[in-house]
Amino acid sequence: MDPSPAHPPGDLLNWLELPRDVTASILLKLGAIEILTSAQKVCSLWRNICKDPSMWRAVDMRNLGDFDINIDYDLEKMCQHAVDRSGGELVDINIEHFGTDELLKYITESSSKLRRLRLVSCYSISDKGLSEAAGKLPLLEELDISYCSLSKESLEAVGRCCPLLKSLKFNNHGYRRPRIECDEDALAIAESMPELRHLQLFGNKLTNDGLLAVLGGCPKIESLDLRHCFNVTLTGDLGRRCADSIKHLRSPCDSTSDYEFDTEIHDSVSFDEDSASEFSDIDYFSDDDWYYELSGDSDSSDFDMYENGDFFDLSDHGEFIFD
Repeated sequence: MDPSPAHPPGDLLNWLELPRDVTASILLKLGAIEILTSAQKVCSLWRNICKDPSMWRAVDMRNLGDFDINIDYDLEKMCQHAVDRSGGELVDINIEHFGTDELLKYITESSSKLRRLRLVSCYSISDKGLSEAAGKLPLLEELDISYCSLSKESLEAVGRCCPLLKSLKFNNHGYRRPRIECDEDALAIAESMPELRHLQLFGNKLTNDGLLAVLGGCPKIESLDLRHCFNVTLTGDLGRRCADSIKHLRSPCDSTSDYEFDTEIHDSVSFDEDSASEFSDIDYFSDDDWYYELSGDSDSSDFDMYENGDFFDLSDHGEFIFD
């Protein structure tokens, strides 16, 4: 005889009866933005779970360049709120597309245990900002600073201050023309990051000399991505050396089908800070202690809350935040 089902047909599963750790596991599938703006408002139990510091050891605030989200929310203030909730236990954070020097300073001053940091397309983070932040990240192991306005200065600072760094992504847009050769980034990496295991330099302007320096200064590298590094020629002794010493090698002309960003080759065009500024000059709604503001035509009834077993109406509240 088949055992009786846990819930007879027609019965509804009560989400509030799930074990706390199961509920927490489900909520962790959401990003920080979804938790702060939606999930924690469902009921008092979920809100209580969402305030647990263990929920904030990893904070994913990526918005993929969605400017509509930027307009609706002050992402910087929301991120600060998430960092506060971690209680100093933050180990992994992604502030892709909206990071600034000020936000990076706030994060690093509160999160000495940080091991993974992703700053992709953060044009408002400067060499000075990253250099100062690196001094507070002695445990950092993984860093992604792709498509930022950064130079060898911050690479050197990261290398000096983060001796445990094992993975670096420092990607850019690839160019064949005009042909510009520059080994500054490669030399900074070679001279300061001996513990690297994984290095991605998509679209870098390094030459064979720069690559030789990296191979010599970072002898533990296991994976190296040189796609769209068109000044590198992996032939002869250099090609053999790379093939013999590196387990996972991506050559300049290898397929980019699995690369997560734009792979267009920007020939004859200079992608400078002026063109990048259009991605950073965004005005956010911010009102001191608030990171969310209802628009004038919003239906407040959509934000009714459940607390202590009862629903209550927030229709009289124009803006709100939960501590």
